[in-house]
This record gives sequence, structure tokens and C-alpha cells, in this order.
Amino acid sequence: MDDIKTIFLCERCQTPEEVADHLCKFLSTATKTIDMCVYSFSLLSDVVDVVIEALREREAAGVQIRIAYDAGAKKEVLAEPDYRLPTPVFVTSLGFPSKLIVGDRALMHNKYIIIDADTPDARVWTGSANFTDDSWSLQENNIIIIDSWALARYYKQDFDELWVDGNISSTGIMDSGEVLLEYGGEPALARVFFSPLEGELIDQSIAAQVLHTSEQITIASVVVTSTAILNALLDRIEKRVPMEGIYDGTQMEGVKYQWGLVPANHWKPGAFEKIVEYGNLVGKNSIPYTPDSVHDFMHNKIMVLDDVVITGSYNFSRHAQRNAENLLMIKSAPLARTYRNYIHSLMEKYRFRGQGLGVRG
Repeated sequence: MDDIKTIFLCERCQTPEEVADHLCKFLSTATKTIDMCVYSFSLLSDVVDVVIEALREREAAGVQIRIAYDAGAKKEVLAEPDYRLPTPVFVTSLGFPSKLIVGDRALMHNKYIIIDADTPDARVWTGSANFTDDSWSLQENNIIIIDSWALARYYKQDFDELWVDGNISSTGIMDSGEVLLEYGGEPALARVFFSPLEGELIDQSIAAQVLHTSEQITIASVVVTSTAILNALLDRIEKRVPMEGIYDGTQMEGVKYQWGLVPANHWKPGAFEKIVEYGNLVGKNSIPYTPDSVHDFMHNKIMVLDDVVITGSYNFSRHAQRNAENLLMIKSAPLARTYRNYIHSLMEKYRFRGQGLGVRG
């Protein structure tokens, strides 16, 4: 049986109720502990009742529940917004043990859940999706569920560091490691990383993996702003490595404006446009952010580099190095095909809305 399950989301392809059903089924398997580490957690309508009922049913069965959540620090330029009810208000209203996590001008940006850590039945839910209606119905996100007590140990260590200190500053050091999994009937070697204290290592590891790619680079990322990653992609262009993918065009336009304000970054708009042109990348024309707007970002943070899948909460940006984030690098040809098929479906969907920034249909 595979250790890895994927759930792929796209705008109006599923309802919040359907994602909530996946989440509730995941939570229902807990017998001892549920640890949730969330950036945005604020659900509306009937969805919240279903999720709360699932948590309370587990609590009544003796499962210990903890929720660590972002304090609402100063947001980065491309922040995911606060939703209808701010996460601190929503989480505390649930009544479960919870802890606000602060950061010095940085975010507790994780989106993971650990079930029954330190037991043979341990499981991890992670990926790019926040726990909000817009994330579950209007955004492109991926969720990856992994059955592995060994992997859960690393996530549990990161969670406990956050829980004890209530601050991201001391987390993400010596938490990384390798775990052997199975997917598609084949071995899948997973490496897990946590920032901020391993943020530079994450950035360097992604860039190094790009530089080792010789057959195919496939991207689905809201933004790509890291200097090391941009330079690695430019190097692969020089080596004529095939490239493809999708990004959020509206968010990247905001990035380009910010780059223009910093002389040291003036080279980056041209570099990114070279990558877009070379790979014929598709830009989703999402709605510009306002607190009350539709939040329909192309929100994935995925790279598929030959047969290595990179995913998690970690944006490919300098900001992400300072945040509390988690990232997986999984070497698996079958999983790479699964993720590429998903990204290809997104490229096809949004290419019909026009090339580049496109035209909203």
C-alpha cells in the first residue's frame, strides 16, 4: 500500500465541503493526538460545523488536540490575507488547547497536521492549502498525506519547538532528515526541511536540485523570487533543459514593482521574463488582493525536477527563509508523473484564458 496520498485543488473544481470531507476522514483516524500547525484557519457556513464536529468527536474519544497558529505578524508583500474572521479569533473560539506563535517580522506559515505522532500509525497532512473556504474552492493548492511514523517524528519535533517557545525564532534547526516511503509500488525517498533556521539550507537545496535537473523542469508556484533559484533556472536555460509551468501573474506583477524599488534587484524582472518566455509559462490572472476581494490565487509551491517533487508551505522566495515553513523533496518517478499531470491540467485551463497574464474568462 502506498504511503503517500495526494489531493489536488483548483479554482471551482471542488467545494469546501468536499475538502472538509477529506480532512474529517483524516482526523477520524486519530486515536491519541492531533497537532495542527496553521497559518490561516477560518471557515464559513456549514463547513466549520463539520470540521469542529470531527475535532470534538475525537476529543470525546480521548484524543489530545493542540492548535498552533500564526499571530498575524506584519505580512510580506505577497501575504496570504486574513479571511472573514482573523485566525487568532477563530481558533480561540473553537475552545481547543491552542497557542499563538509570533515571529519578528516573519510568519508562522505552516499548514500541517500530525496525527498520532510517536506511534506506528502516525500520519502527516501538509502542502500549500490553508484551512479557509477560499483556499479550498478558489485557489490552486496541493495537499499531500503521508503515512509514516518516521516522517511524523520530524514534524512533531518542529511542532513541539513552536509550542514550547511560542516563537518561530528558535525553530527549524536539526529537524531535517530522510525517510524511505513507497508510492506507485516503488520506493520514494523523502527529505524534509523546516525554516527559519534551515531557511538558507532550503533555498540552497532547491537551487542545487534545479542545477542537477537534465530532462524536465515543471513549475507551479505563486511566485519565484529567490536569487539562487532564479539563477539556477537561468543556468538550465543556458543548458537547454526543457521547462514548463504556471505561476500567478497578478502576484508576480506586484513582485516586479517591488523589485523596481531596489537597485540590486533591477535584473530580476528581465530574468523572470526570460524564464517565462523560454518555458512558455502560463500566468493565472488572479484578482488583485483586497480584504474583501475574491482570493483566487494560483497558490501552489511546487517544482518537479526530473523525478523529484518539491512541495510544502515554502514559497520560492527570500521571505520564506525567515518564516516558519516546511518543505518536502521526494524522489519518486511515479509521484513526479502524478504532479506533472496535475500541473499540465492547470496550464491547459489557464492557457485558454490567454498567454502570460492572460484574459480572465
